[in-house]
Amino acid sequence: MKLAIFSLLVGSAAAFAPTAFKARADTKVAAFENELGVIKPTGFWDPCGLTEGIDQDTFDQYRTAELKHGRVAMLCTVGYVTQEIYRFPGEIAYGVKFADIPNGIQAIDAIPPLGWFQMAALIGAVDYWGFLGDFEVGKPKLSDEKLAKAQTQELQHGRLAMLASMELFRHDAQDIVSPGFDGFDHLIPLLPDLYN
Repeated sequence: MKLAIFSLLVGSAAAFAPTAFKARADTKVAAFENELGVIKPTGFWDPCGLTEGIDQDTFDQYRTAELKHGRVAMLCTVGYVTQEIYRFPGEIAYGVKFADIPNGIQAIDAIPPLGWFQMAALIGAVDYWGFLGDFEVGKPKLSDEKLAKAQTQELQHGRLAMLASMELFRHDAQDIVSPGFDGFDHLIPLLPDLYN
C-alpha cells in the first residue's frame, strides 16, 4: 500500500518537473487541419500520432471508421437508456423473452447462443454487404457549407456517444461489483415516473 501511494506521489510530482520540450512543425498535421471534424479550440487533435506518415486515402479510411463507430455508439447509447423503460414484445430465443434479459452488461451472460448468433449475423451482413448504408432517398438538399456543418456535428455527436457508451459500461460494471454504489436503484434516477 505504501509503495502504491509513493508511486502516485512521484508520478504526480513528475507532472510539474521541467522538460526539454521542443516545438516542431508537423506538415502532416497541417495537411489534415482543414478536414471535417476539426474544431476549435483543439484544432486537429491526434495525441497518439496515428496520422503520422499516412496518405489521404488512409486518413479517409480512418475517418470512415470513426464515423461508423460513432453511429454505432449513438445507437448503443440510445438503446442502453431505452431498455430501462421499454422492452420489445416476444422472444429473443425460444423460451427466452426480451423482458427476461437484464439491462446493461448483465445481459451478456443472459442472452442465449441463438440470440448472439442472430445479432452477429445481422451485424456481419450489414457490415459486409453494406445494407443500411448510403441511401439516396431522404437526404436533405443542403448547401456545401450547411452539409459540412452537419457532417461535423455528426462526427462530434459520435465522439460524444463513444464516451457516453464507455461511461455507461463503466457504471454498470461498478454496479455489478458494488450494487447501489451510487445510492440509486435505476440508471435514470431523476425521472422516477419512467419506471411506473
